[in-house]
Amino acid sequence: MAGPTTAERGERQQPKKSGPPRPPLRRRLPRRRTLVLLAVATVVLGTGLGWLLYGSPWLRTEHVSVSGTRVLTPERVRSTARVPLGSALLSVDTDAIEARLRGELPRIDTVEVSRSWPHGITLKVTERVPVLLIEETGESGASGKSGKSGKSGKSDEGEKSDQQGTGDGNNNKARKYVEVDKKGVRFATVSRVPDGAPLLEWDVVRGASARRFGTERLTRAAVDVARDLPAGVARDTRAVKVRSYDSVSLELRGGRTVLWGSAEQGRAKARTLTALMKAAPRARHFDVSVPTAPASSGS
Repeated sequence: MAGPTTAERGERQQPKKSGPPRPPLRRRLPRRRTLVLLAVATVVLGTGLGWLLYGSPWLRTEHVSVSGTRVLTPERVRSTARVPLGSALLSVDTDAIEARLRGELPRIDTVEVSRSWPHGITLKVTERVPVLLIEETGESGASGKSGKSGKSGKSDEGEKSDQQGTGDGNNNKARKYVEVDKKGVRFATVSRVPDGAPLLEWDVVRGASARRFGTERLTRAAVDVARDLPAGVARDTRAVKVRSYDSVSLELRGGRTVLWGSAEQGRAKARTLTALMKAAPRARHFDVSVPTAPASSGS
């Protein structure tokens, strides 16, 4: 029996090709004309978009809207913001505007600066709210009745005149008061007592407590007490009196008083005081220095 021929053996030894056949080389390569057109279209589109955002008259800054003001006037906020009207809206530096407002208007706690397409800048302001007032005496700074000094806040111009309270009628026009917020920031000096903010009064006894804690720490304790007061009590509080770090009291309208104690456990004391006032509405004196053992007296 004759074996396979040499040609047959050669065919058998050749490897078989797998997969689809390759397309011609010219079909796999992108055409140069297509690449050129794509490049030109990209450049034209980028140039047009850049002109639309920065060079066209359609997206220019034309107005500034202000919201959230309580004491400051919108005009004061706009003038301090110094938004470049007429410039491209996208080129307005919103971070710089925010820093300028917070730096030049201490009454502003936070401000949100945003673009309002196609022509506006929006300023959403949150003002600081005073929880305590410190009376200024001369050039030594802010103080209570005992003349303890501290740093004074800046005087705000451009405020709404109807936002200031009428005070207690004791020659307030000749006095200056520093407003302090719940964070302890002294942010403004006013000539009249605003509604809802008690006055800090000092009755510090000279001794170890005064030397140990100092005026600033005692002032901070008074701020913490004023911050934790229930809303209804805060409205009726005329003064926060500091005798020592552990002896802070409140003077309410109608001659009522509250012994608060230290600034610690403020929330618990606030809840206890609210319940105690409801239970003894005719009482004249309340003691919540130990919130788990409150007391009331007088009727």
